[in-house]
Amino acid sequence: MVLSWPARAEAERSDGVRNLKEPFVSSSEFCFGHYPSRESFPLYFIMSDCEGLPMDDSASAASSMEVTDRIASLEQRVQMQEDEIQLLKSALADVVRRLNVSEEQQAMLNRKGPTKEAAVRRDSPSSDSSAGKPARPMIAALPLRPMVNNGTVLPKKGGTLPSPSSSKKDNSSPATKSTVKRTSSSEQVGPNNRKDSGVDSKNNRTRAGSTGSNSSGKKATENKQREPVFSAGMRRVTHCKDEGYVKMYLKGRPITMYMPKDLVDTYCLEAKADLPPKKLKLDWVYGYRGRDCRSNLYLLPTGETVYFIASVVVLYNVDEQLQRHYTGHTDDIKCLAVHPDKITIATGQVAGTSSDGKLLAPHVRVWDSVSLNTLHILGAGFFDRALVCLSFSKSNGGSWLCVVDDSNDHILSVWDWQREERLAEVKCSNESVFVADFHPTDANMIVTCGKSHLYFWSLEKGSLVKKQGLFEKQEKPKFVLCVTFSENGDAITGDSSGNILVWGKGSNRISLAIQGAHEASVFALCMLRNGTLVSGGKDRKLVSWDENYQKIQTVEVPELYGPIRTVAEGRGETVLIGTTKNYVLQGNLDGEFIPITQGHTDELWGLTVHPVKHQFLTCGHDKHVCMWDSASHQPIWTKTLEDATQSAGFHPSGATVAIGTQTGRWLVLDTESKDLVTVHTDGNEQLSVMRFSPDGNFLAIGSHDNYIYIYAVAENGKKYSRVGKCSGHSSFITHLDWSVDSQYLVSNSGDYEILYWIPSVCKQVVSVETTRDIEWATFTCTLGFHVFGLWPDGSDGTDINAVCSSNAKRLLVTGDDFGKVHLFSFPCCQSRAPSHIYGGHSSHVTNVNFLHDDSHLISTGGKDMSVMQWRVL
Repeated sequence: MVLSWPARAEAERSDGVRNLKEPFVSSSEFCFGHYPSRESFPLYFIMSDCEGLPMDDSASAASSMEVTDRIASLEQRVQMQEDEIQLLKSALADVVRRLNVSEEQQAMLNRKGPTKEAAVRRDSPSSDSSAGKPARPMIAALPLRPMVNNGTVLPKKGGTLPSPSSSKKDNSSPATKSTVKRTSSSEQVGPNNRKDSGVDSKNNRTRAGSTGSNSSGKKATENKQREPVFSAGMRRVTHCKDEGYVKMYLKGRPITMYMPKDLVDTYCLEAKADLPPKKLKLDWVYGYRGRDCRSNLYLLPTGETVYFIASVVVLYNVDEQLQRHYTGHTDDIKCLAVHPDKITIATGQVAGTSSDGKLLAPHVRVWDSVSLNTLHILGAGFFDRALVCLSFSKSNGGSWLCVVDDSNDHILSVWDWQREERLAEVKCSNESVFVADFHPTDANMIVTCGKSHLYFWSLEKGSLVKKQGLFEKQEKPKFVLCVTFSENGDAITGDSSGNILVWGKGSNRISLAIQGAHEASVFALCMLRNGTLVSGGKDRKLVSWDENYQKIQTVEVPELYGPIRTVAEGRGETVLIGTTKNYVLQGNLDGEFIPITQGHTDELWGLTVHPVKHQFLTCGHDKHVCMWDSASHQPIWTKTLEDATQSAGFHPSGATVAIGTQTGRWLVLDTESKDLVTVHTDGNEQLSVMRFSPDGNFLAIGSHDNYIYIYAVAENGKKYSRVGKCSGHSSFITHLDWSVDSQYLVSNSGDYEILYWIPSVCKQVVSVETTRDIEWATFTCTLGFHVFGLWPDGSDGTDINAVCSSNAKRLLVTGDDFGKVHLFSFPCCQSRAPSHIYGGHSSHVTNVNFLHDDSHLISTGGKDMSVMQWRVL
């Protein structure tokens, strides 16, 4: 029962202070559409903060509540007010969603004309789009905080990712169980913001507004069936046997795909497709994440170098040229720690979103580096956003693990990882935290550092007690970037001022300062087994120091490799270096360093395979073009261009390769010498596709200006003359395929159009009888009769970024927005075709391609900047 305000005021006057456990208006009243009148709202909810707290002077005077209790009571009321606001926002969002769905369905009806079913619905009293369905309980999206008897809000616990509301912790009175209360933040980053940013960057190809597409939401078409159809969320499929076509609807837009004549009489839409006869196995991962991660490079006793990129941990034996991979994570890995036993490894990942929309909680995985088996999973539901620091204790056999997450308060927690129990937790800092490390001889001491802070923590009776590092006469740096420890237990830090500071064991005061140790920020410190301290910095210099902190020697890393991000001890005299340009280098302190791993440093889109060799080429927004040997897993050559690149295509002879940029310029390189052959410009927008005809006589270029530019090619891809441009699409070009005889071209666009062309004269072909039986040399278009079965349930038309059929035309592979590679049988012309699904990428998979002999598949990640090579089994 909802009391009116006068009744509530009377109740308060009689009871003194209202019971804080019960809100004035129940949550269900908001969630199920019962919106109370203004009179039934609590007055404090309508009035300002000062006016909104009902008070009775006599009751106040008589009250024996102490000042602290009054403050706690007020803070609790404010917190409840925030909860009520959140519920109102949720209710409003639900109303807006329902209105949008209703309007979109009405627009669909108006466009298609009234149907019998629609007419019946209009005449029916219950014509609401949600009739017959229970109202969606919004409370599920906004869980209430658990309460104890005194009304104190407890931090949320459980195995699911906290929602933006539940991740806010109460600031009022201390909780009885959990000791940490996270502060709220209006700028909290949602778990899928990384994905969204990746999607936004894809406006270049798959996310730009399409001029001809319907903007309906995901639920707009799923209840509208005008004829027998095969329905799958937003993707509806109908079959017209008389005319021999299949019609698929993406975001309400019909896409008609005509089948070959010999299938018209026998084709059945409901027939079950088979799983592909082959499978994939991850064979090699190219790249390293050094640009924005620290302390993620180690040498194991097995001789393997361990590091990560995307959602894969790589164990790379350089001598034997073998890689093993730990693939237990579901999204970006951000931190890594090696146990003192050198076998057990802990890695932490960010929050994410699965392909079915489920939230994936950030968590720590502890695993065995020999068997690659997961031993423990820690903190799912406790951590926020991501994990940024990990460290095993050293002095107690590595029983504990300290973790820092990426929440607003950067919570520092200590875990008994074998029991999966949290021993202590505390707010670390409101600023970025770069390092958290146990003291090597005292398991109860932890050092953390980051922006504007250096803290020494002591674990005492289940609580972490902080002492701040005192810089005293030393100028306080803006960032303390790295920490290591000397043999006698002193802590050593490197900072953004280029200084190395030594802190006495057990003290928070500086005992020694090395001013100007580097010309710029000190990014990495490593204490070698022989007592030599090695420092690496933004100045690309690697400096070694003796036990008295006197400089021994300096080695400068070439500019090509970038600043030094992390340093690790290798075998014997060797040292491993990870750089900000995503190189892993190996060498000696007095010698030259050579790269053992390298990768791209910005979003990756371009991929093409050599027509006759086990080679492939990648290019991306970092302006780098790299030719790789898939057998040796090494780069053959790299070249830096003036513009960010988007696409690439080999000439059938393999002598040249065409590169498309984001500015409308395209260039041709000699594949042996990497010399520039020619440069042309078509338009001023990005070139998404570069595709040579099978006979090598034409080059088709798909642009974001909606045109396909055609060039005649001579002299094995070294001479080009423009034929013209194909005009007819109303949105940007996404994919192109040539016919086997090089006479026809098929194109897809951002508004889901399929058009056919005679490229030699730049004319569109509109005759169905001409196009339906064309034999295509490749199948990279995402729309077409032979491939439409790859579209998943609920797809909105942009989820699939790349498609490629094997050269033997037995397999079809796709790369999607959810970091997955799917392997289908080819042709893939049955709805809901089954597939084998493979993870590893942590960003949208931008491109996929089989090598010329179908022995391997290459896939590229967008924001994760990784290249993965899969063996076809």
